[in-house]
Parts: sequence; structure tokens; C-alpha cells
Amino acid sequence: MVHGLQLVWFKRDLRLVDHQPLARALARGPVLPLYIVEPELWSQPDCSARQWAFCRESLQDLQEAFADVGQPLIIRSGDAVDVLERARRQLGISALWSHEETGNAWTFARDRRVAAWARERGIPWHELPQFGVVRRLQTRRGWARRWEERMGEAITPAPTGLTPLSGIAPGDLPTNDALALKADPCPYRQRGGRRLGLQELNDFLAHRVQGYCRSISSPNLAFKGCSRLSAYITWGCLSMREVLQRSREFQGRGVSSFSSRLHWHCHFIQKLEDQPPIEWEDFHPFMRGIRSLDDARFAAWAEGQTGVPFVDACMRALRAHGWINFRMRAMLMSFASYNLWLPWRDTGLHLARQFVDYEPGIHWSQCQMQSGSTSINTIRIYNPIKQGHDHDPDGAFIRRWCPELEDVPAVHLHEPWSLLGAPRSMPIVDCAISAREAKERIFEIRRSAGFDRHADAIQQRHGSRRSGLPSTRRRRSSRLTTDPGIEQLTLDL
Repeated sequence: MVHGLQLVWFKRDLRLVDHQPLARALARGPVLPLYIVEPELWSQPDCSARQWAFCRESLQDLQEAFADVGQPLIIRSGDAVDVLERARRQLGISALWSHEETGNAWTFARDRRVAAWARERGIPWHELPQFGVVRRLQTRRGWARRWEERMGEAITPAPTGLTPLSGIAPGDLPTNDALALKADPCPYRQRGGRRLGLQELNDFLAHRVQGYCRSISSPNLAFKGCSRLSAYITWGCLSMREVLQRSREFQGRGVSSFSSRLHWHCHFIQKLEDQPPIEWEDFHPFMRGIRSLDDARFAAWAEGQTGVPFVDACMRALRAHGWINFRMRAMLMSFASYNLWLPWRDTGLHLARQFVDYEPGIHWSQCQMQSGSTSINTIRIYNPIKQGHDHDPDGAFIRRWCPELEDVPAVHLHEPWSLLGAPRSMPIVDCAISAREAKERIFEIRRSAGFDRHADAIQQRHGSRRSGLPSTRRRRSSRLTTDPGIEQLTLDL
């Protein structure tokens, strides 16, 4: 049965392959593919020009893909409800189709407004899951099994042809200036688009996946050794399902490790789906308000000027690439949260803007995990000097990003202030003393009456059911760990 015009709203799903809303809409009638550039979204404090640049390139790639099947992608700028209402009045809309989105608080509020608009107009809005996150989840039991079922579904092929709609101007993609985005130089940023994403996937599986486990911790190896697929998954140039199914065509420890991280990707986004306030509010109520912003410390950390060489090198590399491997992300957050005692929300917003692959569900869960605010994870305070010795033993990474240290002998490179007779500035904090003080503060909070009761409730709601974790009372106590020997969950891929 042929219905009226089906409007497919593209968001962070910039592809034709494995796009179920597009395929189902096409089975109902003529399709209007629409992307709405929302200036208010791009003015949010977690958005940046480097993210828009990747998104814009991905949209250009998608425009070419749509042109090949006969119907241009329509681009409009403005408020989503206003754009949809204009489309309804001018063209008539029988149904609205999109993927579900677990984004920041702004997109959550916008989707609620769109839902209200659709109800008032009598337009059904079909939101389909894009990966393993479950909307309105009642319990985590069986979640992993459901994830496997979804990821095992057949890949939806791209349409071979769309009926062109006449009289509709395709529209233009706005520039950074039009969106009032600040200058954001990122010279080594990955470029967006499905074609480049497929090239990265093919190269990773053919040449790099077997060395994946050796590459995920080292900043020297990670830029070429990791999959580098996270941005393409974040913006939906590649679907989670196709990446997982392609990777499982191969064998080996690297493939297994990579596949497990795709599972954890959805595990963490599910936390934000279930509890949106974790974007700005600590999981555990006892952790709220324990830190305050120090502008000087924050600026030094954000600019890579703390005086701790490995920390500064990682921040500068991140600023230039828009990406860095997970262990280094965790160390940057740990240093900010414990050594500098800065609030995770402020430092998290800075990191969000730096990451081209910023995924709110993963990002805010990880910011809280690395700052000790979840209460259900063993707290790991990274010693940045030891991390440097472990993962950059000859100092190549530090010398690449901290050229002011080029004359420092290798034996002193990780602690240049230890070089006798040299006018080297001390770091803004003593790493050992600040870590010890942070431990004492966290221990005091965790010993508080009632702390475990709240922590157990958090574990019950958000803890993984796949890994078979024991009760939080038995495993958590008040342990803190410095310099974990076991790699934490790597979610940047």
C-alpha cells in the first residue's frame, strides 16, 4: 500500500547502508531525505568547529550518495520544529522517520519538542534503534543477549533508486562563520564521510587489527595502530552492525578485543539513555560539589602547559589531531580530577570539544568514572610520570609535542625539573603529594555513613550484567589504585 510523503530525518546516521528508517520509509511511499543544521545545537558548550568540519564533510559525502540514487539530500538550517512545520505546510507529511538518538541534554529536549509537534499534527514519528541501546529499558538483565541479537540482524542494503521530488531546492551547508563557530585549528584531524570510513575499516582489518592490543595503550603506536573508526561510528558514516559483522569475519586476539569494545560502546551509552542527568550531575550524591574550578589550573591543563611533560604532550597531540587513545584520555581526566582537583563537568566540556568522536553517552560516563564519581568502579589515579616512562620510554612522543624540552637528556625528560643546574620550572602541582591528598579526600567520602547504600543502587541500575561482577559491597570497599596494570575499557577504538 502506497502512503503519502515519508520524511526521513538524518541526524548522526550519515549513510545509506544499514539505514532502517530510510528503507522502511521507502517501502511506504516517496521519500524526502532531510538534514537539519541546527545553529542552537552548534552553540552548545560541548560542540566545536572541528566536529562540524567532520560532520560537514560527511554530509557532502552523503549528498553525493543521494545524488547517485536520484533524489538529493535536502539541507535546511534552523530550529527543527520550525523546519518540519514548513515541510508539513508546503509538502504534506504522512510520517516522520529517524533513528533514536542518545545525545546531550539539548538534543533530548529538542526531540521532546519534535514529539509534541508530531502528536499535535497527527503525524506518526517512527524512531528506530541505531545500535544496541534500548529505550525505556526496565532492567539490565538480558541486555547483552539483546545487543547480540540486534547486531546479528541482516545489514539493510542501500536503496538503488529514489523517486525524485520536483521543485525542492537541495539547500546549502553553512560555513563556520554562519554557525558562529570559533576558530578551531586541528591540522591532523581525520576527514569525514562514509567512503573514507570504509577505507579505514578495510585497512584496519587487513593490516592493523592483529597488532591492535599492542597499540591501544601507546600514544606512539595508537594513531596508526588503533582502528580509528570512532568518529565514523559517532557520526553514523558506518553502522555499528556492519563494523561488528565485518570484524567477525576475521580471527585473532586483536579482533576479539576490538569486538568487545563495540559492546562496551553501547553499554556506556545506555547509562545516559537511562539517566540523562549524568551529563551534569554526579552518579553518587556524596560526590556532588566536592571540587571547585581553579581558572589558572584549568587553563594550564587545557593548553598543555602544566609542566608535566607527558600530560602536556598528550593534550597538545589531542588538540592537533582531535583524537587520542583511551589510556591517554583517562590519564588527562585523572590528572585534572585528582592532581588538579578540578570539577569533571568543566574539564569534560573541554575534552568534549577537542574530540571529533565525541559521543555524549560514552564521554560523560567515562568522565565520571575517571574522576571517581560513579562509586561502583575502583578508582585509578594515574601517575603521569610513570605513565610516561611506561608508554613513551625513549621520550619520542614528548619530544614531538614539547619541543621546548629538546635539549633535556632522556634520563630527565619525564621530570625535567630534576636536572641539576638547569632553569626548569616546577610543574603546577607535585604529582605525588596531590595524588596522596586526593586519596585522602576520596577515602573520607567513601567511609561516610550511607555511601555504600547509594553505591549499591547505582550498581543495580547501571552495572554490567555481562561480566558477572560480584556485589559492590564485596568488591568495592574503599580501594583506590594508582597506575593500573590492567588496561581500562577502550572506547575510542
